[in-house]
Amino acid sequence: EFSVLENMSDSRLLQETLHAIYTCPKPVIAQVHGPAIAGGCGLATVCDFIVAARSKALFGYSEVKIGFIPAIVMVYLIRKIGETQARRLLLSAENISAEEAYRIGFVTHLVDDEVLAEAVASLAETLASNSASAMMLTKEMLNNLHGMSLDAGLRYASSMNALARQTDDCREGIARFLQK
Repeated sequence: EFSVLENMSDSRLLQETLHAIYTCPKPVIAQVHGPAIAGGCGLATVCDFIVAARSKALFGYSEVKIGFIPAIVMVYLIRKIGETQARRLLLSAENISAEEAYRIGFVTHLVDDEVLAEAVASLAETLASNSASAMMLTKEMLNNLHGMSLDAGLRYASSMNALARQTDDCREGIARFLQK
């Protein structure tokens, strides 16, 4: 049996780990080829992209079945799919297919099982061809805009726009565009 301090320490470590993945300046891809239940589903939740095998991937938050709650993951899940579907998944503890997970906006890419690795590699190549600084700033904005008022969001967007214009990637990209 764990003490309250040990439980708090474990919870804090989980929180920090999931937050590090969610706020990673580079896009993070989850490749799901089988059941992602409870912790595995929570890990997928914080990734930017979830590429799932159509027939073998399965998703579910089973914590309430054993008297536990997916407290930390819930914060991210609500942002990802909204409260209605989050309530459904968290309270029912039902497992859903990759097709259903795609339908509700949890999974970003649904692919045939035999091409899963190739689909992930292709997505990674696409992402690698984008500007690293622009993706980093975009992720930062996506993380920070949630909950801002319209006015605060627009002020923040204006400052981020100005910041992006100062990056080498932006200057080089505009120069390439103008040369065409």
